[in-house]
Amino acid sequence: MVEKYLEFRGINKDHLGMYFQELGAKQVTDIFPYIYEAEGWSGQILSEEEISFTAIFKINAVKVRFMAEDEDTLVRVIKNYRYKTTRIGG
Repeated sequence: MVEKYLEFRGINKDHLGMYFQELGAKQVTDIFPYIYEAEGWSGQILSEEEISFTAIFKINAVKVRFMAEDEDTLVRVIKNYRYKTTRIGG
């Protein structure tokens, strides 16, 4: 089993969970850690906290763990997940 930890900022945990489901995972738990399982891989939303850059500017930071049976599967899942979390400024 291989795993990788990532942190996503500015995207709430509900959306991050929805992205796991869109990739084919099923939600297993309803509390931290939120666990999503699929064939050959799983994802976990471990925590969410608020980060303050100034007294007014605050964003959330969500820690996520990806696990897969092999490195190729892990790379593929993370790549597809990152497409869903990409935000284009304008």
